[in-house]
Amino acid sequence: MRYKRTEPCCITYNSRVEKKRTEARPTSARSRDRGRATRRRLIEATARLCRERPGAELSVAEIANAAGVFPNQVTYYFGSKDSLLVHAAFLGLLHDARRIERIGRQAPDAVTFRRNIARAVLAMPSLPSVARALAAGISKPELASVVDRHLQLLFRQSERFVSQLIDGRGWRASRPLDVEARTFWSTALGAVLLVRAGAHGTVADLDLAGALTIHDGSDPG
Repeated sequence: MRYKRTEPCCITYNSRVEKKRTEARPTSARSRDRGRATRRRLIEATARLCRERPGAELSVAEIANAAGVFPNQVTYYFGSKDSLLVHAAFLGLLHDARRIERIGRQAPDAVTFRRNIARAVLAMPSLPSVARALAAGISKPELASVVDRHLQLLFRQSERFVSQLIDGRGWRASRPLDVEARTFWSTALGAVLLVRAGAHGTVADLDLAGALTIHDGSDPG
């Protein structure tokens, strides 16, 4: 009598588990990709609405409709509308900062660089939204870490830009570049907060160019 050869139970079980894991990996990866794409759409749509309607109080329904998603996905991916608004505000600020860098590269000397950078920053369309984001970080402790992450990214991006400019042109700064970036943006954002809080005057009254210590050989500062 011949007996049919069978696989041990443990081998059969392990192969089935491995097959399920293999099948699950592509599905999981697709799900993560969809999630990242949805987050990105929400942030970009909110940033666009903030730019088109500065100061407006956006609803979750408006944001979801602009992004082409369901309203509950706002809280699913961000926890709250305020958290989404913070992400969107700083996305707009980083886009504006890249435009500012292009303006800075066009300056023929350090004096023009400081003046043009200051004027361009104070006219950035993203500043009102960022001021609201900073206020939200103050009033809502759960958003403070979100604000801080975006600020650190802004500081690092600005520091890299100034470092490349100084190295390429032989300019110099009177203080460490990380301090230079933090001081400049703290002055600019602080001015916007004061104006929005009702302080007398406008951001145009601020000598933001004086917050920069970047000089060249013909500009002893």
